[in-house]
Amino acid sequence: MKQITKYILSIVTVFTVAMFFSCKDNYKEVQKIGVSENEPIGEAENINLKFTDSGKVTRHLIGKRMLDYSNRDFPYYEFPEGATLHIFDKEKKSTIVSDYAIVYDKTSIIDLQGNVVITTHDNRILKSEQLYFDRKREWIFTNVPVTFESDAGIIHGHGFDSNGDFTNAEVLEVNNSTFTVED
Repeated sequence: MKQITKYILSIVTVFTVAMFFSCKDNYKEVQKIGVSENEPIGEAENINLKFTDSGKVTRHLIGKRMLDYSNRDFPYYEFPEGATLHIFDKEKKSTIVSDYAIVYDKTSIIDLQGNVVITTHDNRILKSEQLYFDRKREWIFTNVPVTFESDAGIIHGHGFDSNGDFTNAEVLEVNNSTFTVED
């Protein structure tokens, strides 16, 4: 009888150890059950996000609709009906408007597309079909055609590079531009 008890105890021990080592953490896989890889994990309407630094608003992102794809390996948030981004620098406000936007959290890049228009705090206007805003470096850039309007005239070019407060704005590969000459 003792030998049968030892035998049963050995079998139970082997099964318990096998089950213990076969378990794995599949919490993320369980979260994805019922969610297609191509579908957002969430949707929101009338988005109004404010980014602050030391209690002061530094950026303000507004959108009609946001799709949350944070369930992906490279998470992002999509604004299919456009977005408006206000950038605050001290008492100055510049605004970027686009028909479509994607916010990538891992890289801190906002990709603005379709009829992108920047209006700076001093009423300079930049128009392009695509523009990137790097939130970490507070840098705005693109490598597609742009039109930059200011009191000095209109500059056409292929590319744009600027810091967040537009004090270091530069149109790249300038072509076919018109400048106002004062007497």
